[in-house]
Amino acid sequence: MLDLNKLAGKLPGISKHLTQEATAAKGRLQTAELLMQQAQTHHLELVKKQQDWKHRLIFSAAEPVEPLDTRIAIPPAPRTHTVIATDGSQIAPSHHEIAYCYLINVGRVVLHYGVSRHPLLDSLPEIYYRAEDLYESRQWAIRTEEWMGYRRTATEATVLAELACSLWETTPPPVPAISLVDGSLIYWFLEGIASEARDKILGEILDAWDKLEEAGIPIVGYLSASRSMEAINFLRLEACIHKEPNCISYCAPDLDFSSPGQPKKAPCQVFEPLRDVALWQTTLQPGQRSPLWRSCAPILQCYGHHTVYFCYVNVGSEIARIEVPGWVVENPELLETTLSLTVAQVQKGYGYPVALAEAHNQAVVRGGDRYHFFALLEREMIKAGLKNVGTSYKETRKRGSIA
Repeated sequence: MLDLNKLAGKLPGISKHLTQEATAAKGRLQTAELLMQQAQTHHLELVKKQQDWKHRLIFSAAEPVEPLDTRIAIPPAPRTHTVIATDGSQIAPSHHEIAYCYLINVGRVVLHYGVSRHPLLDSLPEIYYRAEDLYESRQWAIRTEEWMGYRRTATEATVLAELACSLWETTPPPVPAISLVDGSLIYWFLEGIASEARDKILGEILDAWDKLEEAGIPIVGYLSASRSMEAINFLRLEACIHKEPNCISYCAPDLDFSSPGQPKKAPCQVFEPLRDVALWQTTLQPGQRSPLWRSCAPILQCYGHHTVYFCYVNVGSEIARIEVPGWVVENPELLETTLSLTVAQVQKGYGYPVALAEAHNQAVVRGGDRYHFFALLEREMIKAGLKNVGTSYKETRKRGSIA
């Protein structure tokens, strides 16, 4: 049990620290704004430097594909349109439960606007209990719990594509439509796993993207409170004090520390750890978007032609990062419609896309759902004639207390 009286005595230190950080962040923001103004006059030169020296850089920076001073107002969404979304949740496997298995539940939402069609709000549960489901990942030194998360991401994409392609028999769809996912389209977490495992998960995701591209329905990754530094890292090229941004030669990482626990920073890191959203918060008016950026994340080398682009949009309640694949960016009219439908979803959801919020509500597995799931499983196991069905003593004891 948390002792609130003891906890209260520790909070003033946090308040003091946060106040100091806010002051320091204001100075870093002013530095970044000055570098942005300087970079606007010759951003193409910086892009060329980035391309020429990309193999010598020790940081990942996105590449702007529009002038840095681009500010474009997003038009209103067309009256008639459709929005599709999926989100997932899970019950993790535990050796203390009745059976060692896990469940993935994918919420599905289809909202039609301007037409007389019923919405779809439901979920698709799937149980994984076979040995190949539970232990396949061990060959790549990946824990089952971690593999479950990867499977969930792939399943969300697959269900999204199946749902989108089943709505219309025509290609492209008769009304503007988008498919939304919560979070980034850049799956950074796949970088550090075995290539065979990565290809298995990413292959399913990209197959789903191929189907969406063929159907002409853009997939959109919506990031609320993004912590990305991809765009602002581009300004490190402007802040570099050397003629060439040869990081490996001039600023190779070492074991030196500028202060306890803080690695020594290179001269170009004058604004870290400032995030992208902090910079665009001062320059974008409500309803405006930033320049388009092409992500240069290493994992995208495995994406084939599905290069990921992004921009920041002032949706009113916050600065959101919106990601789309390259084939959407290549069609300016489609990109404009995609952004307008996404912003409309945020407005309808009072600060967050309503389709994603509903998909989450359909997918989420609450405590009562978990209890009923294992109760149904226990009943089925007893019906099958299995004996000694029950949770471990540890789990049973944790569920009750004498205190």
